[in-house]
Amino acid sequence: MDYSEGLRDLLENLYRTFDFKGHLLRDPLEFPHRYATKRDAEVVAFISSCFAYGRVEVFKPVIEAILERMGRSPYEFLLSFDPSSQLKRFSGVRYRFQQEEEIVIFLHSISRLLQKYGSLEALFMENYRGDVRPALEHLFRSLRRTAGQCIDLPGGLKQLLPLPSSGSACKRANLFLRWMVRDGDVDLGLWKGVSKASLIIPLDTHIARISRCLGLTGRSSVDWKTAEEITEVLKTYDPEDPLRYDFALCHQGISGLCKRCRTKDSRQISCLLESFSKLSI
Repeated sequence: MDYSEGLRDLLENLYRTFDFKGHLLRDPLEFPHRYATKRDAEVVAFISSCFAYGRVEVFKPVIEAILERMGRSPYEFLLSFDPSSQLKRFSGVRYRFQQEEEIVIFLHSISRLLQKYGSLEALFMENYRGDVRPALEHLFRSLRRTAGQCIDLPGGLKQLLPLPSSGSACKRANLFLRWMVRDGDVDLGLWKGVSKASLIIPLDTHIARISRCLGLTGRSSVDWKTAEEITEVLKTYDPEDPLRYDFALCHQGISGLCKRCRTKDSRQISCLLESFSKLSI
């Protein structure tokens, strides 16, 4: 069997048979789907993606708590956000690296930019010329600058607002972009001016492991360069929408597939195809 054709068949079969709706309930993308307006969905998607690290069953209640305190329209809530009076409202809401104060500063930063630009999309598009990396850098540097008004941000805010220039894979930033740009399956497709072909895969340890297993990358680092390499390979299978496989691959990666696999080997392809076919998806 030709490895490339076998992998194409594997990815297409996974995509066709994957239970997107069922897995959405176990994904942070569930939150923006609750909102009818574009402006609310965008704000909720950004907050949800930023806190989407660690175990799903741990971070989802934190996102739920933040949104509950923001009321029916998170966008309207942020437009009139006053950090000095909101600390009490968010008392007890914390998650790993972020204490109440850092969450309030984070929300205040979004608030200030919404007041200036009207949307995160408008800020992103200021620096988008077909390449998402400089546009993401612009978005997150603006958020950092607004949050801190100084160079030395608290560590919890730096963790929430990573920069592509640091070499980080920026998994959650790219996840937010996938939600905003792709218009198929579970994704929202709210940003019409960004090409799906320009997206970079949201790379974490799960996607990195399964990508090495499938031969999508030979790199061991979980960084921006590895994310680009995986995306370029996926483009050979779908040049216009390479990230359409991401949601299914991510949830299969979380399931623990290919834990013992380290490198691509043509002898492994039949085993991989068999493994995928036996998964409950």
